[in-house]
Amino acid sequence: MAASTKDSTFNADEGTVRMFLRGRPINLYLPTALVDNYSLSRVATAPLAKLRLEWVYGYRGRDCRANLYYLPTGELVYFIAAAVVLYNVEEQQQRHYLGHNDDVKCLAIHPNKLIVATGQCAGHDRREGKAHVRIWNSVSLHTLHVIGLGDFERSICCLSFSKADGGALLCVIDDSSEHNISIWDWQKGEKGQKLAENKSSGDTVVAMEFHPLDKNTIISCGKGHISFWTFENCCLYKKLGIFDHRDKPKYVTCLAFTANGDIVSGDSSGNILIWARGTNVVAKAVRGAHEGPVFSIYTLKDGEVLTGGGKDGRVLQWDAQLTKTEIETLIPEQYGPVRAITEGRGSQLIVGTTKNCILAGSFQLPFQPVVQGHTDELWGLAVHPEQSQFLTGGHDKMLVLWDSLSHTAVWSLDFDEAIQSACFSPDGAVIVVGTVLGHWFAISAETREILSHHNDGSEPIQVVRFSPDGKMLAIGSRDNIIYIYQANDNYHKYNRIGRCSGHSSFITHFDWSSDSTFILSNSGDYEVLFWNASVCRQIPQSSQLRDTDWATTTSTLSAATIGIWPENADGTDVNTCDRSHDKKLVATGDDFGKVKLFTYPVTQPKSLCHTYGGHSSHVTSVQFLPDDTRLVTTGGKDSSVIQWVIC
Repeated sequence: MAASTKDSTFNADEGTVRMFLRGRPINLYLPTALVDNYSLSRVATAPLAKLRLEWVYGYRGRDCRANLYYLPTGELVYFIAAAVVLYNVEEQQQRHYLGHNDDVKCLAIHPNKLIVATGQCAGHDRREGKAHVRIWNSVSLHTLHVIGLGDFERSICCLSFSKADGGALLCVIDDSSEHNISIWDWQKGEKGQKLAENKSSGDTVVAMEFHPLDKNTIISCGKGHISFWTFENCCLYKKLGIFDHRDKPKYVTCLAFTANGDIVSGDSSGNILIWARGTNVVAKAVRGAHEGPVFSIYTLKDGEVLTGGGKDGRVLQWDAQLTKTEIETLIPEQYGPVRAITEGRGSQLIVGTTKNCILAGSFQLPFQPVVQGHTDELWGLAVHPEQSQFLTGGHDKMLVLWDSLSHTAVWSLDFDEAIQSACFSPDGAVIVVGTVLGHWFAISAETREILSHHNDGSEPIQVVRFSPDGKMLAIGSRDNIIYIYQANDNYHKYNRIGRCSGHSSFITHFDWSSDSTFILSNSGDYEVLFWNASVCRQIPQSSQLRDTDWATTTSTLSAATIGIWPENADGTDVNTCDRSHDKKLVATGDDFGKVKLFTYPVTQPKSLCHTYGGHSSHVTSVQFLPDDTRLVTTGGKDSSVIQWVIC
């Protein structure tokens, strides 16, 4: 049974609100000052403040291809989560197309370099969350057409505008079991018109392009195949590429076209094959061009060809006949192998990598990161207590310190274990990091050396937080226990005082009282418990603490957060919340990729809010920067970090 906020009851004698999550009653004591005038029927208004998406950190190169282009506006266009980013590196400015409501998986640029098509996967919402293609203007960010709502299964995996006829058609391949290929007259009405459809392949399809010179010719490739399609009389006809028995690869991984219209394909064995224009046979083979797979082929304006290696990290230049030149460069190993290549301004090359980074450089100049990102699920987020910096830590074992003003990584640190949680000491000099294996580390924020290492149980450390006075550190574990430590020697040394044991499920959130005496904690089965921290004793009479001033509001279950739970919410729907330092706002992140902004305190079950998209998976953490000018949010599986300005 889900929660129903309309089933909440108010006991005026005790001053309690009883709400239900999954049928489980939760009694919360309201502050004394609110009790006399409290009414369940009152609707709390949304705040005057609003959020504006300012910056998206990260890029999706890990598992997506051909998703990085340079526009005439001087912007790079790429995607991560449900956001398409238009990033002007020179001006250090981002714009964002936010029409999608779930993971964007592919991207195509119209021949006029103005119109963009992006395809998304099916999402959470049965009505709106269907796989579809959105076609939009890259200058105005205005949506022109929405194609295929209800036509595609699971996801869109490849997109291409026709080239030889000026971009009148759009070809789409979906990620269904048959990988259906369809041709659309995308300009016909708001929803476009499907002209033809056919089964493409029972095997994975990874790339597809319209031929630049031959009208109505399409090439697609993927696991064990390359296909040559002809679109005629509203029908699609396929010829399979014929491989020499030596050259049949496990995957054909990428394709491009030479200046004279021959097709160039790269494969998982590191070979490059040229298929003569108008045929389905190999005209030339370059075996072992790269060590490991060839992930990207790009034809330069002057007809020369670039290839990028998925294991060796090399970018090689070839002449128009695919004879290797002496020109090559190596992408630094820490940024990952090459995923996508495109031309920037002048002789500049832009490279996207499988470690979700974007680099800019050339054969003469070394490659420097312009975008860095995480590559796995993100849970750890900590905001610096004084500066405009924040930390993120993920299951990719990376800890990154970001500067919110320059939007760059100050430093990153490789861990041996997946990171689950993090916090700063009150003076910002020490970072505490909790891992999924029950270990936690105290690290110098300046030198990044490990000052202290402890182990509490073998379950993930869900929450780490210092008391406001800095004398104690609380560690909340998935083993249902909060461990309390005394912090000594400028946060370099820690002695365990005891364990707060009493929850019947894993710890999800907790908050310290402003006087560093008490802790309010939540668990996975929606318990709200209170503790005297220094003696690790539970306080059974929670009414005694109804007027306590709490240093933070990160617990999703408390008298101050009753209204963050939507109608019919499951108890796991809201993952995270945070109160602004001026005590005017509460931000939440939920399982549907949404960030919401409420007026603090959210004591009314019916509370209006502002809702924002951009993330595609569960939002795992939200935190206000110390001056309350910005909010930082992390997406779990979408591995994105989004920074919002509070307007």
